Amino acid sequence: MTESLEYSALLQLIDQRSAAFRSAVAAAPSLDAPVPSCPEWTLFDLVQHLGTGQRWWAAIVAAGPAEAPPAKGAAEVPRELEALLAWYAESNELLLSALREAGPERECWTWWGAGVSPANAWGVARRRVHEVLVHTYDAQLAAGAVQPMPADVAIDGVAEFLDTCNSTPTAWPHEAATIHYHAAEGRSWLLTLDGTGAWPAPLTDNAPPASASATGTAEQLLLFVWGRLSLSDLKIEGDQRVFEQLIAWEPEE
Repeated sequence: MTESLEYSALLQLIDQRSAAFRSAVAAAPSLDAPVPSCPEWTLFDLVQHLGTGQRWWAAIVAAGPAEAPPAKGAAEVPRELEALLAWYAESNELLLSALREAGPERECWTWWGAGVSPANAWGVARRRVHEVLVHTYDAQLAAGAVQPMPADVAIDGVAEFLDTCNSTPTAWPHEAATIHYHAAEGRSWLLTLDGTGAWPAPLTDNAPPASASATGTAEQLLLFVWGRLSLSDLKIEGDQRVFEQLIAWEPEE
């Protein structure tokens, strides 16, 4: 793992980012407002997605070790703003309660079980921090009032994405490559892509040369890997096709 936030800090961040998410939703002109960064979604759809996700992961953590996740619930989601925000707050507290009760080491099902990030409550908490962080950006964008992300959280967000979404033993189907990511705040990471899969790590002085590199603020890099920004929003050096191949790659299939 390339970063190591304490479990208590992760739970606090889930709570803080969820409060920011609710504030953004409340400030939007309408729950029918489109979410520019999530095509075809309204703000209501975004709240429903995030709240349902919090409830599902709460059930996953509570279930402990398992070969498959529990079924997602089909509870009706209120469409009136105040009731919807209360439903989301309840969803978030269900997740936090499950995480508190479990403790960081409890194993559970995760879709990233074969990668770098651990398949336990700590890994789930870290993933949900950044799920809420990015969807708060989405909600703020819909409300027309985007706020800067906390830099330290965005830094961990880049590392977390590499540890989960870009970490797999599935063989890279193209010519072997190495990607370097450089954050303006002073952190850098590498991603190795070859026949053994995709493997992230901190960037060191003796790292292999980059096939391609991306430079920006930690927030820009985070929004890029999450698909909210494009290559044109960053400083790209080397073979841009490597990024295009990575974006199009679906190793789970």
